[in-house]
Amino acid sequence: MDDFALDDSVLDDFAMDDFALDISAMGIFRTLEDTVTAPVNTPRIRRTWRARGGLAPWGRRWPAWAPLAAQVWGVLYAAVLVGWAATGTAVPIRPDTCQPVALQLAQAVLALLAAGVCAATTRGLARAGRIVAGTSLVLLVPAFGWGAISLPIHFVTLLSGSGVESVTGLVHVLLSTCGVGLLWMVAVSYRRRLRGRCARCGQAHDGQGDGPLTHPAASTASARTRATAFVLACGLLPWSVVKTVWMFGGDAISVSGEVWQRDVESEATGASRALAEVGVDVTVLAALLGIFLLVGLMYRWGQVFPRWTLFLSGRRVPRLLPLIPAWLTGGALAAYGTVLLVYAPLGALGVMDRIEPSGVFTTSAGMTWMVAFGGLSFGGLGGALLVAARSYATRGRPVCASEVIG
Repeated sequence: MDDFALDDSVLDDFAMDDFALDISAMGIFRTLEDTVTAPVNTPRIRRTWRARGGLAPWGRRWPAWAPLAAQVWGVLYAAVLVGWAATGTAVPIRPDTCQPVALQLAQAVLALLAAGVCAATTRGLARAGRIVAGTSLVLLVPAFGWGAISLPIHFVTLLSGSGVESVTGLVHVLLSTCGVGLLWMVAVSYRRRLRGRCARCGQAHDGQGDGPLTHPAASTASARTRATAFVLACGLLPWSVVKTVWMFGGDAISVSGEVWQRDVESEATGASRALAEVGVDVTVLAALLGIFLLVGLMYRWGQVFPRWTLFLSGRRVPRLLPLIPAWLTGGALAAYGTVLLVYAPLGALGVMDRIEPSGVFTTSAGMTWMVAFGGLSFGGLGGALLVAARSYATRGRPVCASEVIG
């Protein structure tokens, strides 16, 4: 069990939260100018990651291969988008809207730019070059992050057995998600190196930084974190209650339960239809899975497998196992929910286009309320996951074993 705990590849030693707070311009320049302690002419990163006696396992060397992987991703992403643009392949933004060719080409250019920036981070740069590289990474991560916003929707669709609505749309989301992850890894390791710290664990120590890791004991999130996360998660209640009322044939916000069951649930397929027959909406079930993830992020059993996991009981949970879905799903839901929460009142007041009834909705007021409830649920759950993930990443951050000196 000790071997498992100390040699769990890249899933254990990448702290995704280390770069998250340096978003403002002041933070960027302070990080890249005032805190640089490494020499300017630092040898290429791949030359500094050889372990004594041979190469370390690839997972331990993620700061070395992440820039190269990001470069490969950038070229591949650009090639795919240019190919789609040249052949007129539709890439949906929404169910009834596709990306224009100009947008696809712009994304391809950004992907090539990202590849160039990642290549530059492996070389010794002057101060101006470090500022440009760091600022570019800060801007490129959210630039590609918008493409991953619909990832939870694809997940729910696949989970319900409804199939894939758009293959190109799913491929675009997966490529964007992969790119965001790789760019984040490059940004984290680059920031640590500029601060003169180990690019892998973020601490100052001697040695190569590719040995075993020491993990802190499992712990529970602070009371403030738990309270904040649970309050945000309460945003799910109005939306879940309305969906449940419809599932059992009741009427709410100008929608008849009978019409909902006839026009919406009757068209469901696979697991979604099976759940509807017992009065469970698949999106409510997906929300419950989100709550399960949220609770795991805040309590000890999310760091060490509990007894009910049978043969895994007592083993340490790889850090990125809950963090990857939490960051991706939380970020996408929070962004989408914020848009809905802003749009609902502005549409009701006439500042923006009025929300017109569609589908089973018979009034604008009912449709507006449903948009607002959706914003509360998506934004609330997304924000709660981000808060809990931040705490989880901080509480479980490992360090290189027996080498920390400051």
